[in-house]
Amino acid sequence: MIYLEDQYLWSPHVVEHFARALRAHPGLRLIAVIPSVPEQDGRLTLPMNLIGRITALETLREAAGDRVAVYGVENHAGTPVYVHAKVCVIDDVWAAAGSDNVNLRSWTHDSELSCAVLDRATDPRDPRDPGGLGDGARRFARELRLLLAREHLDREAPDDPRAPDELCDPAAAFEAFASAAAALDSWYERGRTGPRPPGRLRAYRPPPLSRWERVLATPLYRVVVDPDGRPMRLRRRRAF
Repeated sequence: MIYLEDQYLWSPHVVEHFARALRAHPGLRLIAVIPSVPEQDGRLTLPMNLIGRITALETLREAAGDRVAVYGVENHAGTPVYVHAKVCVIDDVWAAAGSDNVNLRSWTHDSELSCAVLDRATDPRDPRDPGGLGDGARRFARELRLLLAREHLDREAPDDPRAPDELCDPAAAFEAFASAAAALDSWYERGRTGPRPPGRLRAYRPPPLSRWERVLATPLYRVVVDPDGRPMRLRRRRAF
């Protein structure tokens, strides 16, 4: 499983790396947690901020369909939480955190600093090799993902850190996120009657953009919002 928390999740050029992995591995799933509402929502700035994300999500969903799940987060009062995190955990083996977002601006234009961690200590809980590649789950990467998952799902950690935890299983974690978001979305649709379901996740649904909004916003998005800082020789080769 690829687990992402990202402020933007823009640029089909960048997410194509994930899309290729999803196409190559039919069992691979991707969870992304992003802001429900962009930081700028004016008549011009909102389409500029949405066009890259919509295109990126279309790229991922064309590659893997319902194996891609994207969520926003809210607090218990129902106020959307702006996700400013930049975290990636892959197969509970490799983890990265820092200042760079999943977009061209961070990868090629701005000055960023991130740290990738490959822990030598393996995690003894099942599944011991969730990626099926012989790497073995690593303690730091798994605990980071579980810490974030429990926060979003309103779950407590087991008293014994070595005790089995269903969230260790990528498929079970994927379903737990989907079930929690569906329950909370349904509660809102029913007029918030009855107790609020546990969890803070809402299924992410970007506002629709008209054809003309897309046409007008795309060049502004590429030049202003998510500029490509690569030299021309790299752009021609589509390399980084």
